[in-house]
Amino acid sequence: MPTMVTNRPLIGINAEHLAPAKGGAPRSIVHSGYYECLLSAGALPIIIPPLTKEHDLAHVLDRLDGVVLVEGDDMSPTRMGMTPHPSIKTISDRRENHDRLLCRMVAERKMPTLGVGLGMQELNVVHGGTLYQHLPEDLALKGFPHRDPQGGAHRHIVVMEKNSKLKAIYGEGEICVNSYHHQGIRKVAPGFRAAALAPDGLIEAIEWTGKDWFCVGVQWHPQNEGNISLDTQLIDAFVAAASQGTPAVAEKTLKLAKAG
Repeated sequence: MPTMVTNRPLIGINAEHLAPAKGGAPRSIVHSGYYECLLSAGALPIIIPPLTKEHDLAHVLDRLDGVVLVEGDDMSPTRMGMTPHPSIKTISDRRENHDRLLCRMVAERKMPTLGVGLGMQELNVVHGGTLYQHLPEDLALKGFPHRDPQGGAHRHIVVMEKNSKLKAIYGEGEICVNSYHHQGIRKVAPGFRAAALAPDGLIEAIEWTGKDWFCVGVQWHPQNEGNISLDTQLIDAFVAAASQGTPAVAEKTLKLAKAG
């Protein structure tokens, strides 16, 4: 049976890399909300294993139209030149090596990219920005919670910045987002700008300033809580960007033309 070629964009999702339990083996997992929301938006999700060699990852990215950088625990403070705070729980070295490489390579290729939670923080750090290690202490005087200390659901408002991509996506005014984080962006990386702020002034979203790259990072989790309409707006915008003129889409179009 001939293979059917589709114009649906292929979106890569990086995976968590978990240390083995006693007597077990390491595991890579992905929150199902990521691939479910991409499917709902008309994309085809592909899980990217934690590859750490550039030539291996290059072959994967050659076939993709966009990348989602997902949530997780914390980046290594020592790799950012900081003394670890007691609250820090780091991702594995293999995942951090992979994610840093992935952040660099999608930027070089200008692949449509959406960073979520840790994914946003990684984009910022890899491109020269900095983080607050522990918001309850770093922003203690402002007294604004960004997560439920008991681990439950927590929400707060964010306000979009003028002339940002996010304002074009969400429109005027404020929106209410979920919030689970204890870290946040201190200094925005060169080439990026703040796209949304919390009431205490914390940067809740960043985006690339140029028109040559759709790259947005959000601290909240649009893949969670049943794909409410405000969340699907961001996912839809990302998938639309991934559908336009990226190498994988161009390759599929060429194959269709040759087949015809």
